[in-house]
Amino acid sequence: MAASLLSRKAVCVGAEASLGVRTVGGARTCNAVGLGSLRKVRGLGGLELVRRAEKKRVVVRSVAAPLTFVPEPETPELEEESLEFDASKKPPFTLSDIRAAIPKHCWEKNTWKSLSYVARDVAIVFGLAAGAAAVNSWFVWPLYWLAQGTMFWALFVLGHDCGHGSFSNSKALNSVIGHLTHSSILVPYNGWRISHRTHHQNHGHVENDESWHPLTESQFKSMDFLAKFGRLKAPWALFAYPFYLWTRSPGKNGSHYDPKSDLFVPSEAKDVITSTTCWAAMLAGLIALSFAIGPMWVFKLYVVPYWVNVVWLDAVTYLHHHGYDKKVPWYRGTEWNYMRGGLSTIDRDYGWFNNIHHDIGTHVVHHLFPQIPHYNLIAATEAIKPVLGEYYRDPTKSGPVPIHLVEPLLKSLKEDHYVSDTGDIVHYQTDPNF
Repeated sequence: MAASLLSRKAVCVGAEASLGVRTVGGARTCNAVGLGSLRKVRGLGGLELVRRAEKKRVVVRSVAAPLTFVPEPETPELEEESLEFDASKKPPFTLSDIRAAIPKHCWEKNTWKSLSYVARDVAIVFGLAAGAAAVNSWFVWPLYWLAQGTMFWALFVLGHDCGHGSFSNSKALNSVIGHLTHSSILVPYNGWRISHRTHHQNHGHVENDESWHPLTESQFKSMDFLAKFGRLKAPWALFAYPFYLWTRSPGKNGSHYDPKSDLFVPSEAKDVITSTTCWAAMLAGLIALSFAIGPMWVFKLYVVPYWVNVVWLDAVTYLHHHGYDKKVPWYRGTEWNYMRGGLSTIDRDYGWFNNIHHDIGTHVVHHLFPQIPHYNLIAATEAIKPVLGEYYRDPTKSGPVPIHLVEPLLKSLKEDHYVSDTGDIVHYQTDPNF
């Protein structure tokens, strides 16, 4: 009976006088505050009130009252708050805030410095080819292919800077260097430049982005197995770029070589024709060279490095927009804007290759402000990181060779199949049957 009169952490007023109880007018009272702890004593068949002497005196008010309880207030259980950062929520800063944080010198283009990188890369390309041809050993050829394919990729990045106008302030020089670097690796410079501009203007948008934009669930399910396999299975997905130049991505029409393609407006037709002509001239030169020195020499000196370059291009481009440990958001409708799309890109560390391929892994600030020269991207990134806070994804540090990126690349290709057909903020989903 006594136990039923006790609530949790409350003490009955009917305790004995030895525990601080006073009797006033025949009514028994007690003060629950400071009475001590309640414990169960085995063998006594009940509850015993125990007062622990802790150098404190019990204060008892001499007020007659009926039998009452003085419960301690209960603290409601708080729901566990999630500490996980939501990268899709609207940032508390603006694009102007980010721009203001970038030092003035980061915007300056040094034409001679840019040209020195072209001279360096071209000299290495011809030096590697001459060395491999002189040795002509099957022990050397695989090493040559990896090195030369990487240098082809470095040439692409320099042409990429020309396309953004970050190479120099001269449009004519940008066009000349862009055509030389891109045509040499069979890329139609203006056709690519225009579609890449579309990519930057719509980065992070489900429908309007270019290149490695997501497939919607309905698009994915309407594709045949071979199409899915070629786009999403390694290593075949890493050879997609030449096919993308001809046909674009699933769900989009047009070709980078056709001036009448959906990619271009009529005023851009001459630029596209110029680039397609330069591309065709390079292809014709390779065919002529194969007659002059033999197709096997062209295969060893050019064709294999070309495909290594394609793997670099596809892998790096894919990893800029996929494969982070937390899924990056993609947007539609009013949720999309230029800044939020740019913040969905990912920086990567490529170890020794950072300098070789012109810091293309420093990609977030490049997406937001593509006019910054590649040699100023690192300084600009360090300047904006305090503004971005958690919206910036620090890249995993690489050893000399970026083998750490193989795991996120393969994992993403395995898991990132499509996004929902609806919703203004979406993330990649996985088809468990594919």
